[in-house]
Amino acid sequence: MTKLLKMKTNSVDSRFEAIRFIVAIGVALLVALILIFMVSKEPFQALQYLFLGPISKFRKIGNIIETAIPLTYLGLSVSIMFAANQFNMGSSGALFLGGTTAAIIGLVLPLPFGIHPLVAILAAGVMGGLWTSIPAFLKLKFGASELVSSLMLNFVAFNICIFIIMNYFRDLNAGTLASTKFFETVLLSNLVPGTRISYGLIILVIMVILSWLFMSKTKWGYALRMTGLNVNFAKFSGISTAAVILYSQFLGGFLAGMGGASEMLSLYDRFKWQMMPSYAFDGVIVSVLGKQKPQYVPIAALLLAYIRVGADTMSINGDVSFEMISIIQGFIIILIAANAFLKKYRQKMVVKEATEND
Repeated sequence: MTKLLKMKTNSVDSRFEAIRFIVAIGVALLVALILIFMVSKEPFQALQYLFLGPISKFRKIGNIIETAIPLTYLGLSVSIMFAANQFNMGSSGALFLGGTTAAIIGLVLPLPFGIHPLVAILAAGVMGGLWTSIPAFLKLKFGASELVSSLMLNFVAFNICIFIIMNYFRDLNAGTLASTKFFETVLLSNLVPGTRISYGLIILVIMVILSWLFMSKTKWGYALRMTGLNVNFAKFSGISTAAVILYSQFLGGFLAGMGGASEMLSLYDRFKWQMMPSYAFDGVIVSVLGKQKPQYVPIAALLLAYIRVGADTMSINGDVSFEMISIIQGFIIILIAANAFLKKYRQKMVVKEATEND
């Protein structure tokens, strides 16, 4: 009886979350519609650019996937760390460090085609994981907040990387601040002609599957989730919570580092980054939208990428600024993250389910 009741409750929760997700997006888009009609002289054309622009050309569809790839890596990164209740915000720094590591390997280490990018991506992942492990160590050793230390370390990572590239690998003949060109063997080949989608997409799909298997099918994933739900219960159950804190943040950084390497080797033939990518909070957004579940993170990343490509198309061709997208994102996150949103509707669903099965 208890098992049957639990199954019914889980079924209601799944349907409720799906409904709440759709309603949250609908309300956010309704607010966007109102704002667009308020600020635009040609609101219907602006709406067309926003909603249909991303699928108006094959190249723009490619842009959606290109944008979603680093977002997915960061969403996976944040989801794993947040699932363990570790609020490490170092994904942005790990991504930058991963991209820099891949760039250096592409500059100094000649390897055969096919092996070269794999070595660069794995090395980038290890560097990213080691970097996000620093806040974990500081937390375990000194009780330092991983949130604060990881945010500060993002700037340290950025400046270290820029210093190394500009002082040791800079191309003085280039018209901009950039490194010399990579070995061609390190570049990820194009996968879809007419776009910039590379074979990095296949690597990403593999990492999504491995992340899902790790979180849902392994004892380490179970320990991670239990620590996130109740650290004291996890301790009394014999789980080494200190180990969980360390490996959850290492894995999060590993994925972010891989994302940086994939971005670097897919879109560039030399190191050209001059600013810290504002990806840290993007990872949080994707993680929240994906309910911290690896299988949902790619869907959330594609949704966010679609909205951003649409906003970019709207700002270029219409009279509505790109900042409008921040408003839409804000409403979506607030409504989805708010536990009280549609709470009464969930209670009605539970009551109705119980009544129908009495």
